[in-house]
Amino acid sequence: MPLTGEARLEAYLDAIVGGLGHARRAASARAYCTGLLLPGERKSIEPMAARLDPAHVQAKHQSLHHVVAQA
Repeated sequence: MPLTGEARLEAYLDAIVGGLGHARRAASARAYCTGLLLPGERKSIEPMAARLDPAHVQAKHQSLHHVVAQA
């Protein structure tokens, strides 16, 4: 049975974030990739943070910025 698009994305992200080690870095990398795929014209970190976690934009912005800056 073929995987759904969501399952394929999860498998792909598992392969990418598996080498990051720390669970928090992996979660931030997953969130960043998800943010890139969400609707919205601006794909910079702050608008993505607002779409991913509207109640905690500053904290999400910081975690996304950290993963991008360390990449």
